[in-house]
Amino acid sequence: MVSLEKELQGNTYPGRGIVIGRSRDGKHAVIGYFIMGRSENSRNRVFVKEPDGIRTEAFDPAKLTDPSLIIYHPVRVVGDTTVVTNGDQTDTVADFLKEGKTFEEALRTRTFEPDGPNWTPRISGMVEKNGDYRLSILKSADGDEHSTRRYFFEYTAPRAGEAHFIHTYEHDGSPIPSFKGEPTAVSLENYACINCFTNALWDNLNADNKVSLYTCFIDLETGERTEKIVNKNQ
Repeated sequence: MVSLEKELQGNTYPGRGIVIGRSRDGKHAVIGYFIMGRSENSRNRVFVKEPDGIRTEAFDPAKLTDPSLIIYHPVRVVGDTTVVTNGDQTDTVADFLKEGKTFEEALRTRTFEPDGPNWTPRISGMVEKNGDYRLSILKSADGDEHSTRRYFFEYTAPRAGEAHFIHTYEHDGSPIPSFKGEPTAVSLENYACINCFTNALWDNLNADNKVSLYTCFIDLETGERTEKIVNKNQ
């Protein structure tokens, strides 16, 4: 495992990121999701709480130019399952789960975002009632818009104090290179509570590019959810 803080400090633009794991006391599933932006349109966003999760919203509606890839539900709760993604595939996964289908079946109907030349990957996560979780990335084949690569990662009986971190971009660039390899194993040993976890994520994201952050601790015995939202635009 590596330090989550150092992973964030060493990357000025990971794009959008998902962290899922288990708290150091083993009693909570842990979720973190952040968005970043380089353009005015991408930075003009906030997270807003919804009854079944959260959604993105334009901070200043007058400055919103293209909502297609920036306005969506990052988090949806379906029964005892939590879905978190970087786009409208959240709704796809939620709809499939309601029909008794799987996370993987849902994402096999989707591909990367149509925003060439970046072809931004779609990253997705799902946390089950017992704390088991899955991650996925859908991306182009080295920038080839005609070829899709779908990767799925499944974590059963996750270890206390450990999480996995996946993000859309390897680092800043033009075009921006997609994330490579498996989700990074990161330590949660330094975070005794959701406030510690939230502060570690927010304080170590690039100050110029960070936009919004959502965190959640789910009590694995009771199902009780403790959630935090931090928006750069207040």
